[in-house]
Order: sequence, then structure tokens, then C-alpha cells
Amino acid sequence: MADITAPGSGEAVARATEEAAFYHEAALNANWTGSRLAVGSLSFLFGAFAFAYFYLFSSNGHGMWLPSSTRIPSNHYGYAITGLIVVGALVQTIGLQRIKAGHKGPWLITAAIALVFGVAAVALQVNELLNLPFQPGQSGFASVFVGFYPVALVTWLGAMIWLEILIMRSRAIPAISFVEQPPTYAQAYEVQRFQASLSAFTVVWNYLAIVTFIFWLLFYVR
Repeated sequence: MADITAPGSGEAVARATEEAAFYHEAALNANWTGSRLAVGSLSFLFGAFAFAYFYLFSSNGHGMWLPSSTRIPSNHYGYAITGLIVVGALVQTIGLQRIKAGHKGPWLITAAIALVFGVAAVALQVNELLNLPFQPGQSGFASVFVGFYPVALVTWLGAMIWLEILIMRSRAIPAISFVEQPPTYAQAYEVQRFQASLSAFTVVWNYLAIVTFIFWLLFYVR
């Protein structure tokens, strides 16, 4: 592997190489730390809706948690949306293992499938929210439902934008770089940072899939 070239003495070149390695390591750590912080932050966000759900459900003040006038949304939406997100997360996880094994092409296929599934879930969720069988404040159930799913929708959409960015980033990296050691440190660092970003995305997307599944059980299965 060729060393990073820089003008000046050999000492300056060595210093530049050490600095590049330092910033590269920092970037890898930032991906790991950032994904875990994102999961923690989202846990507080979604935890608020879980608390509201169980508090209103258990107290059922004046019988207004789920009165007979509140119709539960169609199970078809719940099954379809949750299925798309969970299956998309599983496909993306499989793709991550493929690209770590040096197979860029199969990962691109799985990433495209996950992207299509995620966008389809967002579109279905928007359609469901526009055609709810109840008013937002009609009951406790309706209030938590209308509070949770728009927030979840935004996080799904943000994750899909992130995945699209990763797909575009991968186009600049030759497939051979995932199989053989790239000829320069800069190219090797680019591959490693991309894989770290992809791993961070997969952690967050799998977490969102788990949250989606849990709230599907609460809202649709109960």
C-alpha cells in the first residue's frame, strides 16, 4: 500500500500520515458512538409514547381510552407497513454481511430492496393518516396513535434518505476495493468509513424496525 504523499521533509510526511490515521480512527469511532446515541435519543422519544399508551390504557379515565365510538384502523395497513419495515431491515442486515465479505453488487441489490420497502411503508403510512376512522382527540387511543405514527414516519423517511446517501456514496468506491486492499491509505480509509457508516445505519434501522413491531402489537394486535 502506498504511503500518503505530502510536500516537505520525511518528518512532515510522517506527521501527515499519523494525522490522517488519527482522523480516520476518530471518524470510525464517531459512527459507532453516533449510532448508539441515536438509539438512546430515539428511545426517550418513543418511550414517551409508550408511557402515554400504558398510562391512558390503565387509567381509562371516564372510559375514554377506547370507547365504542372509536374504530381501530384497518389491520391491513398495520400488517403491510410493519411487514415492509421489518423485512426491509432484515434484507439490509443480510446485505451488510455481504458487503463486509467483499460483495458490493449483492449489497446494492439488498439496499435497493430495503429502500423501496421503506419508501413504500412511508407512503402507506401517509395514506393511513389521511384516512383515519377517528378524529385525533376522539379518545386516548386515537391521541397516542396520531401522536406516534407521524413521528415514526419522519424517522423512517430520515432513515431512507440516509440509505439513499449511502447508495450514492458507494458508487464512487470500486467494487474491487471491498475485495482487495486498496493501493493507497486514502482509498482504504474511504472503504472503512463507508462500511462503518453502513453499520451505523443498520443499527438504527433495525432499532426502528423493532420499535415499529412493538407499537404494531400495541395498536393492532393488543
